[in-house]
Amino acid sequence: MSDKIIFSPGSFFHGTKADLNIGDFLVTGMRKNYSDTRKSGYVYFAGTLDAAIWGAELAEGDGGERIYVVEPTGDFEDDPNLTDKKFPGNPTKSYRTKQPLKIIAEVTKWEGHPSEVINRMLENLKELSEKGIKAMD
Repeated sequence: MSDKIIFSPGSFFHGTKADLNIGDFLVTGMRKNYSDTRKSGYVYFAGTLDAAIWGAELAEGDGGERIYVVEPTGDFEDDPNLTDKKFPGNPTKSYRTKQPLKIIAEVTKWEGHPSEVINRMLENLKELSEKGIKAMD
């Protein structure tokens, strides 16, 4: 995927392998995107396309990698999994909410990370999982 799309400042994105439609809502209580059998108590999203690309690339499932432009319907907060300790100042602009996110568009043209970079990240996540370290929720 090659053409770059420029979004307005303040756009929010959600990366996944779930096949959803414009007008659908992302809600809590669904199965998480990653190797975790727990239901999500939050809906996660980002203010950068790169963070959403990682979400789509690392999500489990058989579906294609998808990135949706989303609109929060309520309050949200910095995602503690990616802020403060790991990335002070929240440079990835990663957030979470208990309120639904409305899908308002799909990003259809974007450039993913090189396969060797993705594989390295997957190996790191596997090592953390083997040590019993999971994302908090």
